[in-house]
Amino acid sequence: MSSVVASPGISSTASALRRLYFIRFAFAIVWALVTIATAKEIGPLTVALFVLYPLFDVGAAIYDVRSSRATGSPALLYVNIAVSLAAALGIGLASASGIPAVLRVWGAWAVVAGLVQLIVGVTRRTMGGQWPMIISGGISVLAGASFIAGASADNPSLTNAAGYAIPGAIFFLIAAFRLGRSARGN
Repeated sequence: MSSVVASPGISSTASALRRLYFIRFAFAIVWALVTIATAKEIGPLTVALFVLYPLFDVGAAIYDVRSSRATGSPALLYVNIAVSLAAALGIGLASASGIPAVLRVWGAWAVVAGLVQLIVGVTRRTMGGQWPMIISGGISVLAGASFIAGASADNPSLTNAAGYAIPGAIFFLIAAFRLGRSARGN
């Protein structure tokens, strides 16, 4: 049996990320349930919900930047902030053109945000609890590509895009639990 002792910087970062991941889990589940119920057609509430998700991602990335200064460069988190802001604006604008346009923007955002999540997870491996984030980032890339492809379908739907948040939520929950040891400094 081996024991890894985390440095104080890693321990406090892991604790902050653990809180963030629990919050992201709860937000994503609630968002997905509400959005799936309303995403049958594109209306003001659906558009607002699809704009809200990347904006929440911006807030989460800002919290992450502030919490993880001691453990590495925040450059990729700044990329995520910029991409998520652009996605929120793009989704709002694309909604005037219909579901296919929203799916294309949502898909492009999912691809880029997933790549960022995957790379950040890889760079944080030593902290522990990051394999769920790495896997989730990879799934996000694939899901984003499927949303872009699905935009060309005969009858594209936003429901699958809304369901995209559920696996991500589950991975955030798993990562939060796995970060427990690092947060305690063990």
